[in-house]
Amino acid sequence: MSFGNQQDSNNDPQSAPRQRRAGAGGILGGLLGGAGRSIKMRLFIGLAVALFGVVSYYSSGEKNPVTGEVQRIAMSAEQEMALGLQAAPELLQEMGGGLDPKRDPRAKLVTAIGEKLAYHTEAAKSPYAQKRNFHFFLINDTKTINAFALPGGQIFITRALFDKLQNEAQLAGVLGHEVGHVIHRHGAQQMAKQKFGQALVTAVGVGAGEQSAVQIAQMVNQFKQLSYGRDDELESDDYGMRLMIEVGYDPSEMIGVMEILRAATGGAGRQQEWAQTHPAPESRIEAIKDFLKKNADVIRTKSLVKDSPGGVMK
Repeated sequence: MSFGNQQDSNNDPQSAPRQRRAGAGGILGGLLGGAGRSIKMRLFIGLAVALFGVVSYYSSGEKNPVTGEVQRIAMSAEQEMALGLQAAPELLQEMGGGLDPKRDPRAKLVTAIGEKLAYHTEAAKSPYAQKRNFHFFLINDTKTINAFALPGGQIFITRALFDKLQNEAQLAGVLGHEVGHVIHRHGAQQMAKQKFGQALVTAVGVGAGEQSAVQIAQMVNQFKQLSYGRDDELESDDYGMRLMIEVGYDPSEMIGVMEILRAATGGAGRQQEWAQTHPAPESRIEAIKDFLKKNADVIRTKSLVKDSPGGVMK
């Protein structure tokens, strides 16, 4: 081995630039390698979150005993009923209280027609009807035109809407629509969809690592949930009219209900339909007309009425 021909690199002026280039390349490569691993890790975690959301959502299927549909839901029927019973008293108190059906003939009519729809139609096959958990309330609110249902069978209509209805058939249409929400388990279904959507938003946020991507994903999820809500409303309109026919009321009176809602919401002053939880009354009227056309033969064979003899609403 010869020592005489070996150069000292510390004193070689040409070796210094090579060392600097090697050092710089090592540092830059480390940074790029670290960033690459970080991106891969974010993508891996994001995919894992998305996969968890997909598995959780699609493993939550349960067959609806009334409709036969397999639904993705976030709670059991027992949990729905418990939630509704717990929330109903507080909600009534906040909205002016419920009128006593033993003293007020209007509240008595709401209860009578509601129970006819819930317990004397195919809705009676539901666990809510079998547990006698459907309850119908006339709220002493004369300003808010609305009707709504809590999961499990607690159903409400305000005085403001009741007073604008022209006959029992329209009242049956409103209450039948709300029974439809309960039977189709729209509340539990929406909760499952919201959890699924939020899981996907989280997955996008983790994978992208950018706030703008999260905001876009949240906006997409929000509008998707709105579209789910609009589909639920149309489904409940359809189901409510089927119940109306079962108990002998004229489903064409639902058009009058939509006219009332259109007047209440200001018609042309509404937002675009895609930005709302409910379809525009015009869209719902078209769907009602389509239902009436498709079921014309069945409707003709029935003796359907707008009011019962001596009815309160005449």
